[in-house]
Parts: sequence; structure tokens; C-alpha cells
Amino acid sequence: MRKAIENLATSKTTGGRRHPLRIRRKYETDRYPNEAINESQVTITRRVRGNNRKTALKSIDFVNIATGEAKVKKTKILKVLENTTNNDYKRRGIITKGAILETQEGKCRVVSKPGQKGIVNAILLKE
Repeated sequence: MRKAIENLATSKTTGGRRHPLRIRRKYETDRYPNEAINESQVTITRRVRGNNRKTALKSIDFVNIATGEAKVKKTKILKVLENTTNNDYKRRGIITKGAILETQEGKCRVVSKPGQKGIVNAILLKE
């Protein structure tokens, strides 16, 4: 019975094969996610659609923190405290947009996309 159900999905009622409407285009192909971790800085540059470039972070150890009085400080990342994107990211220490980091200045929330912009910007959280 299971074999018959699988055959229905791949063949027509007449017994002929189903062919895809069109093949996958190059711009539709997916790539592995770029997950930044807390180590010394390593970046990669890749070509994207329109012959543009994206600089992505593989790892970084500093963050630009915007404090309340319109100043930006570059401080060292101690660890990833929380990541609402994925529970596994918190355990692995992956930095994404929205992640809560512990730094020398205190807790901060990441507001940039490290995997696409190549920089980690954050805002200081009030405690």
C-alpha cells in the first residue's frame, strides 16, 4: 500500500512520469547559513545577486555598543547569554540579530546582521 501511495506522487494516473514545471534557477539555490561565533575575527566576502558583495563574519570578539548618550564603544564579547532565534544557537554561542551578549560594559542586544553585514552592532540594555 505504501509503495502505491509513493508512486501516485511521482507518476500520472496513466502511468507516465511527472516532470517538473521548470528547473531550479541559480538565484534560487540556497546556501548554508553563516553563523558568527565568539573568537578572533574572521570574515569572508561572497558574490551575491546583481554582482554585489556581502561581507560575512565567521567569528568576532568585539562589538560596537551604542550607549544612551550618543556614543559608541568597542568592547570585548565575553559570552552569548541568550538567542531567541534558535535554542541551539545559545548553547553553541552563535551571534545573530536579537542575541543578548555579555560584554565588559554589561548586557547588550545585537541590532545588526553579522552573517550579512560583517559587523556586530548592539545597544546597551538597562538593568
